[in-house]
Amino acid sequence: MSNVVTRIAPSPTGDMHIGTARTALFNWLYARGRNGKFLLRIEDTDKNRSTDAAQDAILDGMKWLGLDFDGEPISQSKRAPRHVEIANKLLETGKAYKCFLTETEINDLRNLAINNKSPSAFRSPWRNALPSTFPKKPFVIRIKAPENGFTVIKDEVQGDIVIKNSQLDDMILLRSDGSPVYMLAVAVDDHDMGVTHIIRGDDHLNNAARQNLIYSALNWAIPVYAHIPLIHGEDGKKLSKRNAATSVIEYKKMGYPAAAMRNYLARLGWSHGDDEFFTDEQAKTWFNLQSIGKSPSRFDFKKLSNISKLHIANTDNAALLHELTGYLKAMGQPAFSQAQLNSLLKSLDFTKNAVKSFSELIEKNRFILQERPISLEPDIEERIKDLPLNVLKILTPQLQNVRWERNYLEELLNLVCEQIELKFRDVAPILRAALAGSSKTPSVFDMMIVLGRVETIGRLIEFEDTYKN
Repeated sequence: MSNVVTRIAPSPTGDMHIGTARTALFNWLYARGRNGKFLLRIEDTDKNRSTDAAQDAILDGMKWLGLDFDGEPISQSKRAPRHVEIANKLLETGKAYKCFLTETEINDLRNLAINNKSPSAFRSPWRNALPSTFPKKPFVIRIKAPENGFTVIKDEVQGDIVIKNSQLDDMILLRSDGSPVYMLAVAVDDHDMGVTHIIRGDDHLNNAARQNLIYSALNWAIPVYAHIPLIHGEDGKKLSKRNAATSVIEYKKMGYPAAAMRNYLARLGWSHGDDEFFTDEQAKTWFNLQSIGKSPSRFDFKKLSNISKLHIANTDNAALLHELTGYLKAMGQPAFSQAQLNSLLKSLDFTKNAVKSFSELIEKNRFILQERPISLEPDIEERIKDLPLNVLKILTPQLQNVRWERNYLEELLNLVCEQIELKFRDVAPILRAALAGSSKTPSVFDMMIVLGRVETIGRLIEFEDTYKN
């Protein structure tokens, strides 16, 4: 087992964001490609915004994407006693101090620093006060940030980030009500979980220096950082509902396969040469932190659709049918009948090519999913009167005894067309209308093979009886 441990730590305040999904994927790929561990921590300390429904949405998003994690999800809020313990330990060792300043006093000190054009970070006058001077009033616990020198954040994506220690505040660890702050909780949890690599969005880059204050004060090993640029929409602006769907589950409902989403999200900010289409196993082998770009990536629906098309075409039929069933459930649509499942397994060989989503794949298999009487698309009914419907009177009886294989069916259709002195392209629209109610269908012969003799003949007879001249 590798000693690599990564994590994803979303806040349960809404649906799982597509950016969170990509961060989870990068962590998953890095850990799985090195036989390491990938952990899930729910950062639910904000009780006003965190909800059970949002936590379920995170778990559903992870499950759909196929990003399995090790062990059970860890609740940050349940670890508050441990966070308090560490804050008090820092207090006892002189690495932190009690601060009795009121909000008004803090604001006055900050305004004074601004007026004096002081570049220094916030330092409380209680930093070096003796316990004998402590008043009997509420206090916070602040860390003692170093006053001189530099803090260097070694980042695998961004390079070395150098920060003057004089710019780092004596940040609060425990609030006056005794509750731990986010920065403390994250650092303690990452250390206790054994996280070796922190791969997250570059909007957390400033947090690294503050969290390092805690690591250094406790002589803990500092993890490897990799801060990845955020995802932008096609318009180059920060990803939002205006320029792309932001929820992972929205893409599930659009009918994109999970494998296609993993493939596309992996390429969104990371590359392996010119490879665009690849498997999970290839991604796990290839993925590294050095190949992550420094610039924001742009979400491109056209590229996603192209990747999705390749994954649908290359997925085993049984697995594809399983995903189609899950898609129907997600959309709240009725499940396939056993007869439909049996027919779909036969048809996927020729219907799964060149479709970009499950909704398109279902539409391409509409001829299977319909029940008699077959409803016609609006434009078909107008064209019925111009079609040579008499061909069905000749064809239908002969279909009773023909060998039900493609080459024999083709031979029979060609003979019938010769007999009525028409080309197959003149007859095909009639068969498409009768068998599927549409002008856009798979091959007539493919449909006949999948539907079988009884259903094919039944549809042709019903069509002829309904629309005969």
